Amino acid sequence: MIARTLAVTALAQGLPGVDEPSILDTFWAAGPMAKLVLAVLAGFSLVSWAVIVAKALQLRRADEHSRRFLDQFHRSKRFSEVAAVTSRVHASPMVGIFQAGYAEIDAQMKATGVQEGGPHRLRSLSALERSLQRAIHLELSQVSRWNSFLATTASATPFIGLFGTVWGIMVAFHDIGVTGSTSITVVAPGIAEALVNTAAGLAAAIPALVAYNYFASRLRRLRVRMEDFALELLNLSERNFT
Repeated sequence: MIARTLAVTALAQGLPGVDEPSILDTFWAAGPMAKLVLAVLAGFSLVSWAVIVAKALQLRRADEHSRRFLDQFHRSKRFSEVAAVTSRVHASPMVGIFQAGYAEIDAQMKATGVQEGGPHRLRSLSALERSLQRAIHLELSQVSRWNSFLATTASATPFIGLFGTVWGIMVAFHDIGVTGSTSITVVAPGIAEALVNTAAGLAAAIPALVAYNYFASRLRRLRVRMEDFALELLNLSERNFT
C-alpha cells in the first residue's frame, strides 16, 4: 500500500521517471482485496460457463433420445420390446419413468399370478401411479442438477462486484487523504478497481441469468412431456392389465 501511494503521489506531482499507467496497470497495482474479488468472480464465471455448456449438451441429448424412445414406444406392441431398447436411449428421462413403471407392473403381475394361480393382472393402479410420480421427481432432479448454481451466480455475483466497487471507492478516498490531491491520477487506481470489479460482476451474472431462465423454461416443458408420458403409460396399463 505504501509503494502504491508513493507511485500515485509521484504521478500526481508529475515527477520524472514514472510512466503513466494504463487502466489495467493501475488495477494490477491495486491491493489484494480487489484481486481476490476478481478471482472469486472469475471462478463463478468459469464454473457457470462450464455448467451452461454441459447442461445444453445434456438437454440436447435428452431431447434426441426421448424422440427415439417415444418412436419405439409407440411402434412396439409389448412393453418387453420397449424395455429391450432402453439401453440405447438411456439419456432420455422417459426411459427412467418407463423402467420404474415396467418394474412395478412386472412385480404386481407376478404377485397376482403366483398368489391366485390365474392370469396376471395389476393389483393397484394407484401403486403404479405413485411409482411413476417418484420416477418423474427423480428424473427431474437429475436433469436440473447444477441449475441452482446458475441462479446463485446470477444473484450473488453482482453483489460481490458491488463489494469490489465499494472497496475501490474507499481506496480512492484513502489516496486522496494520503496525497492531499483530487487529481485524476490519484483517484484512478481506486476507480479502476471499482469499475473492473463492477464489470466482472455483471459479466458473470448476465450469462448465468439468461441461461438459468432458458434452462428453467426447457425443464418446465420437459416436465410436461414426462407427465404426459406417465399418463399414457398408466392408461395403457389400465387398458391392458385390468
